[in-house]
Amino acid sequence: MKIAVTYEDGNVFQHFGRTENYKLYDAEDGKVVSSEVKSTNGTGHEAIADLLKADGAEVLICGGLGQGAKDALEACGIEIFSGAEGSADEAVEKYLKGELESTGVNCDHHEHEHDAQEEAGCGGGGCAGCSGCGMPQFLFEGKNVGKTVKVHYRGTFNNGEQFDASYDRGEPLEFVCGTGMMIPGFDRACAELEPGDVIDVHLMPEDAYGMPRDNMIITVEKEIVTGSEDVAVGDRVYLTDQLGRPFAALVTAVDDKMVTFDCNHEMAGKELNFRIEMIEIA
Repeated sequence: MKIAVTYEDGNVFQHFGRTENYKLYDAEDGKVVSSEVKSTNGTGHEAIADLLKADGAEVLICGGLGQGAKDALEACGIEIFSGAEGSADEAVEKYLKGELESTGVNCDHHEHEHDAQEEAGCGGGGCAGCSGCGMPQFLFEGKNVGKTVKVHYRGTFNNGEQFDASYDRGEPLEFVCGTGMMIPGFDRACAELEPGDVIDVHLMPEDAYGMPRDNMIITVEKEIVTGSEDVAVGDRVYLTDQLGRPFAALVTAVDDKMVTFDCNHEMAGKELNFRIEMIEIA
């Protein structure tokens, strides 16, 4: 039988929908005979179930799991053991000995659905504040952490070019500080501000949208992508995942049969500057 485990640095990765890798174990007569670490290739959320099914996985061991992912995995005939922690190898050994128990659905904080390369203004970044049990987890300390704040901002590149501004839309940005709703540097910059404060911050990529990742570049057959016959290198398009949710991608290569998409956020690898004005703290 084949057993898949969400995987990072030897351990069970705790967020099913955000795992970049899974480890696939081949077991016979209650013992592991081989294993291989595989990439999710930029696939996220419930669509990972299709990858596991294609690899012949019969069992998934993971940490946090939402209802949508559970439904998708069960539809693929994959048995689920959620709530696992620590060493991936040890978790598999426990499963083979009949000692592993599942906690079922244990993540209801939007199931990280808004982390699928959404472009939500300056800081739409994902659900890093989910602890895996459905409760917010504060990522740092500050008097505004856990509070709903409203800010105006203007974002520019190092050459002074503006890429976004709430001022232009005439409406401040509202979010809960310290829960991962925003990119890290923007979020932390708001943690100690008072209404009326204005600050300028410079963010390196690791505090913004991160560096580009190789597993976010995918090559697929043109025939399975609607409208791919009309795309050209340099086009920015919107693809949809298994549940019909859109995410942005850049076309980087096209030939007669295949098309390559770079699904990294368009701001990945860039240094960003923000002027932030605190408007209101709830």
